[in-house]
Amino acid sequence: MVQAISTFSWNLLFSKSHPPISPLSRFNLHHHNKFQTFVHMISTGVQCKAVEFPIPAAEAEVGNKKERMSQFAIENLTTWLLEQEQAGNIDAELTVVLSSISLACKQIASLLQRSSIINLTGGQGTINIQGEDQKKLDVVSNELFCNCLRSSGRTGIIASEEEDVPVAVEETFSGNYIVVFDPIDGSANIDTALTTGSIFGIYGPDEQCLLDIDDTSTLDVAREKCIINVCQPGRNLLVAGYCLYSSSIVFTISIGKGVFAFTLDPTFGEFVLTHENIRIPESGRIYSFNEGNYDLWDDKLKKYLEHLRQPGPNGKPYSGRYIGCLVGEIHRMLLRGGIYGNPNNKNSKNGNLRLLDECAPMSFLVEQAGGSAIDGVQRILDIKPEQVHQRTPIFIGSPDEVQKLQKYLA
Repeated sequence: MVQAISTFSWNLLFSKSHPPISPLSRFNLHHHNKFQTFVHMISTGVQCKAVEFPIPAAEAEVGNKKERMSQFAIENLTTWLLEQEQAGNIDAELTVVLSSISLACKQIASLLQRSSIINLTGGQGTINIQGEDQKKLDVVSNELFCNCLRSSGRTGIIASEEEDVPVAVEETFSGNYIVVFDPIDGSANIDTALTTGSIFGIYGPDEQCLLDIDDTSTLDVAREKCIINVCQPGRNLLVAGYCLYSSSIVFTISIGKGVFAFTLDPTFGEFVLTHENIRIPESGRIYSFNEGNYDLWDDKLKKYLEHLRQPGPNGKPYSGRYIGCLVGEIHRMLLRGGIYGNPNNKNSKNGNLRLLDECAPMSFLVEQAGGSAIDGVQRILDIKPEQVHQRTPIFIGSPDEVQKLQKYLA
């Protein structure tokens, strides 16, 4: 910090003669008077000296930090992953797997934006293992995910919603991570250009599930081991995340140390950190249920929904929102709070959503953000799947809202 005091003479020469100033310019006259005053101060010997005052350590640290940070400084997904690797939160192999998943999401986002133009809307004419009609982009997106994971060389097993059984990856150089994913969540929204998403979860490598591709005699046994090892409870997840395809493309991820969201900047094709350490609100006055199934639900659940429709302390009931895409519902909930439910009913005794590649990864994310996720009785992350495509009811959201639901279901 520098301050001027009168102790030292400046040896500067200024001419006392000045050119005439036009009377038509008040601005010039004003600055001319200031200049005369300054020259007068110099010519009369006003003495100046630069004196250094001590700067508090806290101010100095803040100042140095501001100098280091540019107003254009951004942190992209690649940089963030490398920082997590350096901090020991993930290893190099997992960094490669996550980078390959982000690449698949960028490719899917591009296809979705051009789907009507390149004739990728409508059905494929095939049915998946769950008996659901496949959209064209269901099939294409599944291939994109599989190819990106295979090319990473760090993935041992792939379990997709669109595949009958888990697939062992032969193109593996090091690392044998198990990746479960739903390539397109909410694919019914594609033809109307509404919200869709991709969901993924990553489990640790399992040495008991390595296939010798050349030895076909052990293939069936090894495949059984793969299925067994894929069917792990959600609490074993190392990483979970989703990519939201909407007005923005948002890649949200948790490596078990909070939840972070990165928004795709289309100007240079990078995911940029926009939401750091997301915390879900303790409560929220938004509920999301497909109330078209209301008459098929349990009476206890009906009473809970009737409660939500009643005016609260502010004179307003809860707001009902339903997107038809789990990714969209969870993304809104992480930022605004509330509760999402996909319960069992008379026609779907085990619910509609898959435990392994939808409910478990989303429950992991929400719990990392401070929320809760249950099936109505127990914690979703404690359920061990018995089948790859096992379904489960789910209630997920702000902790206060889930606790309130539990009282009605008890």
